[in-house]
Amino acid sequence: MSAGIESSANGRLGRLVSGVIRRLLDFAFPPLCAACRTPVGEAHSLCGQCWRKITFFDGPGCAICGFPFEFDPGAETLCAACQGRPPAFDRAQAVMHYDPASRDPILAFKRADRLDLAPAFAGWLERSGRGLLAEADMIVPVPLHWSRLWQRRYNQSAELGRSLARLTGVPCESGLLERVRPTKSQGEMPSAKARRRNVLGAFRVCPRHRAMVKGRTVLLLDDVYTTGSTVGACARVLKRAGAAKVLVLTLARVVRPMSSYI
Repeated sequence: MSAGIESSANGRLGRLVSGVIRRLLDFAFPPLCAACRTPVGEAHSLCGQCWRKITFFDGPGCAICGFPFEFDPGAETLCAACQGRPPAFDRAQAVMHYDPASRDPILAFKRADRLDLAPAFAGWLERSGRGLLAEADMIVPVPLHWSRLWQRRYNQSAELGRSLARLTGVPCESGLLERVRPTKSQGEMPSAKARRRNVLGAFRVCPRHRAMVKGRTVLLLDDVYTTGSTVGACARVLKRAGAAKVLVLTLARVVRPMSSYI
């Protein structure tokens, strides 16, 4: 009994000390808005002004890719793109629209060493993707080719994956997928067809990890979904390696006229 009481007291003391240290750090280094860097009340959050600018996906959408609908046609309705060319993945979800309000913080995270944004973004991914995460056996970030990784020094999707794993307990397997040839930026491609051709044969499952995929549900993680060509190429190689299901979670999604996805 005394050992249990002592352990409980130590636990309360540890939490008290942690709370005091956190308050002292917040006083010395006030938490800043994840987007505009103005002071906020809670770390890894947005100020009210920046929050109002973000367009989150919270309405009806395609049952597979999540493309937003203007009205609710029913829970199992597919968009024209998924009807005409069913994707290799089983379901996709994005947190927010990729637009002028979200672009700057995402590009800062991706290209300007703003790794301090990873916990905030991971929190948003956890809330928006809770249903997908409940099914997932593992988180697999979309990989960079070694030459691009050398230039950037980090893979933004892997950083998101590690932060999300810490929040959820779902393991992040950042070495499972490999990009075996360099590709041009998908943003440079003029059409959905060109994007698909650009990533054709660009990915593989690492031979050492093939057994890990068989019969499992994989959550594929990326920063931005444009036409779905990159995550589609990754999903195909995961399915060929034996994945039972591939779910896709992205921080943002470009919303264009449906004709640009076909």
